[in-house]
Amino acid sequence: MAQKGQLSDDEKFLFVDKNFINSPMAQADWVAKKLVWVPSEKQGFEAASIKEEKGDEVVVELVENGKKVTVAKDDIQKMNPPKFSKVEDMAELTCLNEASVLHNLRERYFSGLIYTYSGLFCVVVNPYKQLPIYSEKIVDMYKGKKRHEMPPHIYAIADTAYRSMLQDREDQSILCTGESGAGKTENTKKVIQYLAVVASSHKGKKDTKLEKQLLQANPILEAFGNAKTVKNDNSSRFGKFIRINFDVTGYIVGANIETCILLANKSWDFSGHAVSATTPQLCHCHTKAGMGNHKQGSAAVLQ
Repeated sequence: MAQKGQLSDDEKFLFVDKNFINSPMAQADWVAKKLVWVPSEKQGFEAASIKEEKGDEVVVELVENGKKVTVAKDDIQKMNPPKFSKVEDMAELTCLNEASVLHNLRERYFSGLIYTYSGLFCVVVNPYKQLPIYSEKIVDMYKGKKRHEMPPHIYAIADTAYRSMLQDREDQSILCTGESGAGKTENTKKVIQYLAVVASSHKGKKDTKLEKQLLQANPILEAFGNAKTVKNDNSSRFGKFIRINFDVTGYIVGANIETCILLANKSWDFSGHAVSATTPQLCHCHTKAGMGNHKQGSAAVLQ
């Protein structure tokens, strides 16, 4: 953690504002008001102050508008002290409940901190914009560092797997999972980017031919396997299993990518969103070849 005034523009998207966490006023307010989380139709949960307890029910005052409501005692969830605000690893929370987890992720997201640890996992909230946290400078910051020495980042996950492979001489796996548009493909790219830089530097060269081929394979796969959906303009319609091979010194010596179609029984046409980026080009080729209009529709079937 560090003070925001001492951080560069890119580091502001990685480190927590220490002054915000160590606020005595926030700590005193939390103690005096007996703050808790109560259910909310609009926000999921919202902060409230306990005013009165009546058996299985509790009268609370909502912090946002001062309105008093009665809620069931079982629906109340404890709120963590302010010192845990924007915590980097949610496993450290004193009160580990749904409301506190969602609040912590939301607070970090609105502060530009999209990566958060949850024990062994790294939770990523898609910012839907470019952030300056994937440069070569940031790669060098995470290179060879232990996870607790740096703020949460996909580079830290990649480096941990890489170092464990070298030290333990065992295969390592990184799984990127989430709903459509969550950022699985983009974070997979960042893992490959990080390994390409770190693993190639052992030979004194960066961006060698093999690493470039590995990175440049993504646009080709996306051209045939991605499509526009309601949630994502460039949604992957296929799964990828990427295997990267290293020699005993940790240098990349080979790689292969296995794919599986997620919508194998679906024909993509021009009436919906699920249209591959290559579909217009394929149809254009059919027209150029002198095929009749009755044949053009078949070009949209990619499976």
